Amino acid sequence: MPYSKVKEEITMTKKSYSQGLLHIFFILASLTCLLPVILVIGVSFSDENTIVANGFKFIPEKVSFEAYNFLWNQSSQIATAYGVSIFVTVVGTLLSLLLIALYAYPLSRKELKHRNKFALFIFLTMIFNGGLVPWYLVYVNFLHLKDSVWALILPLLLQPFFVIIMRTFFQTTIPDSIVESATIDGASEVKIFYKIILPLSLPVLATIGLFNTLNYWNDWFLSLLYITKSNGISLQYLMYKTLLNIQYLTTNENAASQLSKMGEVINLPSRSLQMAMAVVGIGPIVLAYPFFQKYFVKGLTIGAVKG
Repeated sequence: MPYSKVKEEITMTKKSYSQGLLHIFFILASLTCLLPVILVIGVSFSDENTIVANGFKFIPEKVSFEAYNFLWNQSSQIATAYGVSIFVTVVGTLLSLLLIALYAYPLSRKELKHRNKFALFIFLTMIFNGGLVPWYLVYVNFLHLKDSVWALILPLLLQPFFVIIMRTFFQTTIPDSIVESATIDGASEVKIFYKIILPLSLPVLATIGLFNTLNYWNDWFLSLLYITKSNGISLQYLMYKTLLNIQYLTTNENAASQLSKMGEVINLPSRSLQMAMAVVGIGPIVLAYPFFQKYFVKGLTIGAVKG
């Protein structure tokens, strides 16, 4: 056998061996991300006394639906909170993407006067902020958004870091010749933006859209600040309140004795309920990942590495 063929076969063998090791590494890495989710699901179906005695187990030693029965008894309130979170997440993500794109695209155009000053303005907000009290006063006293669903949307609309990512994507990915050709053909700036720029920017839009979806869905702090009505809070804040109430009842002896005098029996699944709430809260956000996965890696690398 000629030396060149032997060398080629050795190279192919080494390549397949290295690819096999790489596949094994990523399989193990994927399992390390998946195992905590499996543990959460397993604990949510475990008996509370068994958890206290033996700790967390992937496979429940004693299956119990007590945590889910507790959530089922509050199904109407959970459904309302679900509706609020879904509305805030969908509307907030779409509006945020539109505003970020409208701000980032002009910053990417060299012909825009004072574009560096506008970029500096948005960048400074990443470093300095007015603090919680002025923020609260603006939304409550000036905008009058107390107990309004828009109080859960507006504060997260324009994220400076996402503006910088999208501006970098526009600068490094979309050629100036495309915009110049469209301008020569008589297209307006609005038409260029909606017909050319946005369709070419699906990777970065999907990437930032995923981040925005996570931010809106996982937010509970805005509900704590601005919402006092029980039918206006988000799902995450409802879970936060429920867990605090359960922890208070299970750890406070005075509260336990008062409930015992009233004939109430305290048998709250504290640990399993935490996991059941995590399962209930993670469902919709897991379903959102397949819609962003196609463009996520490409948009993240193009928008953040170049430039």
